[in-house]
This record gives sequence, structure tokens and C-alpha cells, in this order.
Amino acid sequence: MPVLLLITSVLLVVYAILIGCYKSWWAQIPVFSLKDAPPAFPSLRISVIVPARNEEENIKKCLASLARQTYPSSLLEILVVNDHSTDDTAKLVKAFPAANIRLLNLSDYVKDPINSYKKKAIEIAIQASSGELIVTTDADCTAGPEWIATLAAYFHHHQAVFIAAGVKIEPNGSLLSVFQSLDFLTLQGITGASVYKRFHSMCNGANMAYRKNAFYEVGGFRGIDTIASGDDMLLMHKIFRKYPDKVFFLKSKEAIVSTQAETSWHSFLNQRIRWASKADKYEDKRIFFVLLLVYFFNLCLLLCIVGAILFPQWLVYAVLLVVAKLLSEIFFMHSIAGFFGMKPLLIWFPLMQPLHILYTVTAGFMGKFGTYQWKGRKVS
Repeated sequence: MPVLLLITSVLLVVYAILIGCYKSWWAQIPVFSLKDAPPAFPSLRISVIVPARNEEENIKKCLASLARQTYPSSLLEILVVNDHSTDDTAKLVKAFPAANIRLLNLSDYVKDPINSYKKKAIEIAIQASSGELIVTTDADCTAGPEWIATLAAYFHHHQAVFIAAGVKIEPNGSLLSVFQSLDFLTLQGITGASVYKRFHSMCNGANMAYRKNAFYEVGGFRGIDTIASGDDMLLMHKIFRKYPDKVFFLKSKEAIVSTQAETSWHSFLNQRIRWASKADKYEDKRIFFVLLLVYFFNLCLLLCIVGAILFPQWLVYAVLLVVAKLLSEIFFMHSIAGFFGMKPLLIWFPLMQPLHILYTVTAGFMGKFGTYQWKGRKVS
């Protein structure tokens, strides 16, 4: 057997063991529900922060879902930070009929170019906030009416300092949206499993919450403010280092936030390159080594597929490796998709394998050595 196939086989075994651990840990996470833990927090004030740049197509739906929250509006404020939008985002926020929604313009605070506008937007909103609990989401997200109440109840019952919660991408019928939904489900399962077992820190800024005083105790974004991405995971690890037993993943259907799929392959790849660009910035080296394993396994697998085209005698081995990868993932995906109510999408999962391998390698490489466009800005 060629050395490449042997190396790939070894990486496959390690990868399959890792996925098996994630599957087991995900199953162990207790499901939390307001029905089982009625709220007991009559005075907890919460600030929801929504950074927004050129989101005129999504911001009204986002605000409407926030306005429908069952949590008392007198204890809930929504701070939308307009990040130099060139469309009608700010105008739509101002016109929205809800007394607890405030608009902040980042242009009032930032005059010179910086590398991380989103972190600065969140930082400014926190300074202007009155809540004890900070909740962040994105302007293209929507949530069910019990989202905030569920976060608050979990925060109270577990005396949490940081909460990561579920996010799903709603498919719109296109191949691209289905691919993104499946890929994101995998990330959500890994997020929940790793945080629950404290294997490594992982979260998504579209649905997370933390104590305001904890943000200041760890110095906010100081030290990571020059990195374009990482307003979520890099901050999470700073808080995790100070409060390792107070960081949780909230496994609750009432607390799931839905977001939109990227509308083109170009924007999707740019998004994933942006995420990958912070891989070597993690102080939590456990996740760095996990990402390194995933990258090199997929790279070797891709090389095996190319080798099978050049050397037909490799074909059987290459196919067996791809099938083994699929089998190691499908049972994990089945339980995650069930929780997020997206089991019908699994029929597409085997067909997406070649595309997933190619994109993982491309995004990983470009995240380290390339540049990308995001929200009309070029980032290196």
C-alpha cells in the first residue's frame, strides 16, 4: 500500500475515534426546557446586542422575533449597532415600533480603519448596555418567543458565566443551502459535545450569552482586538480560563436560533475562510490540534482521490476511505439532525462528501495564507 494511503488510514482511525467521542458526549448532554425549570428571575436585566452591516433584507425579521419574546420587555433591551451600513439598515431600525430597541452607530465611535469592526461594535454596545447578562446574535437571525426566557432560566439555575447555544441554518431548497445546513449541523454537534465535556471551547456568536462583569474581568477583547474574526470563540476561551466550571452548552429546542444560508458559493467560501483565519490564534491549543487533524485528514483524503484518478489501482482504497469517513459521521449526524428537526436533510449527506472534503481543504488553506472579502471589506 502506498505511503499516502497508509497515512490516510491512520488519520481515519484517529478521526473516527474523535467523532465517536463527540457522538457519545452529545448524547450525554441533558436537554433543558422551561417546562421542567420554570423561571425564577424576576429582576434579571438582559441586553441583546445585534451588530448589523447592510442587513436591510434581514433586520426587520430579526427585530420582529426579538419583539415577540415572552421575557418581560421591561427587563430586556435590544441594542442594534449599525456598522457603517450603506443601505437602509439604520432607517429600518429607527422605524421599528418597539420601545426597548436602541440604535447605535459605529461611525460615531470609530473614525479610523480598524481590523475588527464587529468586536468594536459589541464592545461599544456593552459599554452602553444596562443588562447583567449580555446576549449576542446576528442581524440575519431569528429566534422563537422563549429564546431569551430559556437563556435566563438556564443562567439562573446553573449560575452560569458563559452560555453557548444552538444555531441552525434554514435551507431554502438550493444545493448550496442544504450543504451549508448539513455542514453547520456537524459544527453544532461538535460545539455541544466539546463544551459539555470541556474538551475544548467552541461557540457561535449568533447565539451566546455571558455575564457583563465577566467580559470586563477578562479584559474584554483586549489582546484579540486586532484579529478580524473571533468575537465569539476567542472571547469564550478567555472567560473559560477564568471560569472553567461556569461555561455551558444549552441544549434546548426553545433556545435554538435560526440563521440564513449564504446566497452564493463565493460568499459561503469567504465566510468559512473568515472562520478558518483565526485557527492559529486560539490559545486553547486543544481545538487547534483538532482542526489540524481534520484538515490533514481531508487533505490526505483529497490527495488519495486525485491519486485514484492518476493510478486506477488506488481506486478501491480511495472509495473505502471515503465510505469509512461517511460511516463514522452519519450516526453522529443522525442524533444532531434529530434534535434540530432536520432529519430529512440526511438523505443528501452521502452525496455531499466529495464537496465537503474539497471545501475543507480550500477554506483551511485560504484561511491561513489567503485574503477574503466580508461585508464589502477586504481582510488579510
